[in-house]
Amino acid sequence: MRRKLPVAVLGATGMVGARFISLLSSHPWFELKAVAASERSRGQRLREAVRWLPPEGLPEEVLELEVRSPKPRELEEAEIVFSALPSEVAGSIEEEFAGEGFAVFSNASSHRMDEDVPILNPEVNADHASMVEVQRKRRKWEGFIVTNPNCTAAVLTLSLKPIQEEFGIRRVIVSTMQALSGAGYPGVSSLDILDNVIPYIRGEEEKVERETLKMMGAPFKPASFKISASCHRVPTLDGHLEAVFVELERQAKPSEVAEAMASFEGEPQRLKLPTAPKPPIVVRGEEDRPQPRLDRMEGRGMAVVVGRVREDRSLGGVKYLVLGHNTIRGAAGCSVLNAELFAALKLL
Repeated sequence: MRRKLPVAVLGATGMVGARFISLLSSHPWFELKAVAASERSRGQRLREAVRWLPPEGLPEEVLELEVRSPKPRELEEAEIVFSALPSEVAGSIEEEFAGEGFAVFSNASSHRMDEDVPILNPEVNADHASMVEVQRKRRKWEGFIVTNPNCTAAVLTLSLKPIQEEFGIRRVIVSTMQALSGAGYPGVSSLDILDNVIPYIRGEEEKVERETLKMMGAPFKPASFKISASCHRVPTLDGHLEAVFVELERQAKPSEVAEAMASFEGEPQRLKLPTAPKPPIVVRGEEDRPQPRLDRMEGRGMAVVVGRVREDRSLGGVKYLVLGHNTIRGAAGCSVLNAELFAALKLL
């Protein structure tokens, strides 16, 4: 990179917004120029408006930034905007930025299922980046929108990609144990989640099923395998743990599947992108791993950790556990990696 690309964060005062800021504040390719949030925060310093800070905190100079409105005319010095806006307001705001020539990398779900908007998990479907050219032509935009997946689908699809490449997939069943931070801040009431598991997350199962097929197919053509998801909220802070059951097209031993995962590399690793974990999939052999508290920060929170790879006789395939950090790999980190991919491919 010859110069750092100027960027801004929309929805900067929330949990995912703070993750964006943490990842961007010392990024080698991007320079954080501005932060924006709702009107109630406008004019405040970020330190006054932010609702949650990551464990590592945020640099003092970033905390002194003035919060602006999420409008193109207020963020003209930026070329890229990262959106952590709530989905109920993100859609029209992101469209406005794209129409004004900004590259929008969004964590919101508003545009994920639009036919011409890629859901990008770079190790899984880097080739879907080409969809933005169709998007620009159809919508007559100078800029574009790229979304990252739902946090659960991000972890799942990264673990499935080497299986799909090496053995083929007929069917996937996934049961999730999802961390509290996935509900945002302040999240789930302590009286609801303590000593409890909540067996329902509104819209989550549908998102996981639809987004997985969109990502794991070709551009504009979803994958044809069947998928069924059951999603549950559990009292861990960070890290979604997923029990995955896969029917294979070609029979394979669990050891072969584990080796395919452990040796897997995607386009981010080949391009040596700054946020890319190496390896992207860490396979552990212990009988009681992965665990959220022990494994969620593998690869600075960008790798997924797989364990207990074993035969599934009922499906004629394999079953395993996969863990990923939901607000890093499953949210802000994946979106930053998407922007790095576009920069490396000279698509910005």
